[in-house]
Amino acid sequence: MKTAQNRWVFIIDVAMFGLMLAIAFYMFSRTGYSGLKTVVVVGIGIGVLVYILRNLVSVERVAKPQTQTQRNRIAKLILMDEEGESIKEWYIEGETSLLIGKTTARSEADIDLADTDYASLVSVEHAVLNRVNSDWFVEDVDSGNGTGLRPANESVTKKLESGEPYRIYTGDLLYIANTRLLVK
Repeated sequence: MKTAQNRWVFIIDVAMFGLMLAIAFYMFSRTGYSGLKTVVVVGIGIGVLVYILRNLVSVERVAKPQTQTQRNRIAKLILMDEEGESIKEWYIEGETSLLIGKTTARSEADIDLADTDYASLVSVEHAVLNRVNSDWFVEDVDSGNGTGLRPANESVTKKLESGEPYRIYTGDLLYIANTRLLVK
């Protein structure tokens, strides 16, 4: 899409320069109008200057694109309430594997959901998050009430198969039973 957009911008730029040259040619081929000729020359000069400055700025933006890793850098999970407000956050940047569940005398969860509204539906060992290089994956670990994944900008939540890893991205919603975790 960006290539097509760039092509249209180039076509419009060429058309604008063609129009400026046609106006300048018309003005200078006629006799008289010396004041108007000056205005046209100044206008064309300003137009060329604006074009050059605009392209220098856009070249600078294109020169430093974000990599896929930077766009998908997952730094934290956010526990969301029913209204979509943040309740609690866990910073996960730098981690490699995290257990989502409930901390008990026998087991400690990295993402502890024992104090959430739907804690009774969350298994002690509900799901795991694993990082491979810069990519994160979620996997249901045979939980009682399941794990769901709603990708960012989608309206359908997919129930995850137990033992199958699913890649997650920033903006995705994880459903641990009825508890929502926003991936950021």
